[in-house]
Amino acid sequence: MRRTALVVGLLAAVACATTPYTRRSQLILISAEQETKLGAQAYQEVLAKSRLERSSAVVQPIEAVGQRIARVVNRPDFHWQFTVIDDPKQQNAFALPGGKVAVYTGILPVAQTTAGLAVVLGHEIGHVVARHGAERISQGLVAQVGGSMLGALLGSGPSANMVLAAYGLGAQLGVLLPFSRTQESEADHIGLLLMARAGYDPHAAVAFWQRMERTGGSGPPEYLATHPSHGTREQQLRAWLPEAFPYFEAATPAPDEPLPGVASAATRRRDRC
Repeated sequence: MRRTALVVGLLAAVACATTPYTRRSQLILISAEQETKLGAQAYQEVLAKSRLERSSAVVQPIEAVGQRIARVVNRPDFHWQFTVIDDPKQQNAFALPGGKVAVYTGILPVAQTTAGLAVVLGHEIGHVVARHGAERISQGLVAQVGGSMLGALLGSGPSANMVLAAYGLGAQLGVLLPFSRTQESEADHIGLLLMARAGYDPHAAVAFWQRMERTGGSGPPEYLATHPSHGTREQQLRAWLPEAFPYFEAATPAPDEPLPGVASAATRRRDRC
């Protein structure tokens, strides 16, 4: 009984986190410092198993767009790092705690322009800003061990593998805790506001997901496997445009230019199919 009361008190103390912009209450059982440290470890694990894109023509625009969005996030405690993974079959990107971001070359033909890329990076950075990984880890801890064991498990701390799983990267390790539809929609919402604040036209988000839908044929693309349906997503984005547009109008306009790496990425994709 005493241990249960202690755990209940712990949950009450840490369950008062609130997401930025959307102001949703969250259950968070790990510190931001712990989350960031584990995110850096998990990032290195993923990169060690990946082939990195080295072409400056591909990498530089991604770094430029990423840093532009990072400036409006205004988190000086984050050490932003943007890496491109050479995998034309992966229409994907991810961001881990502390500002560790990776983009797969397979998403570039869908993004097409720097504004389209801002949609991708805004969404992924939105997950980090909202601490969705820490939230999923916390939910997983509660579900796996129950109240009587939670205190002991928190004492040992989660592993980098848990961070990978919580950020949807754990399939490589046989573990997967995908984001909920609520979290995916929230990342869309926050990402739309971030890209608008960075000077990218938020209308580009609707166009991006329309292109993504077309690439999926009769089924949803891999990138949308745990996301809301296409129709729901586009409807939500359109509903959020009035909220995002004042940010865009107040921002210094960002250049919307074709991504120079799109042609080469598409060529490599055809060669490997």
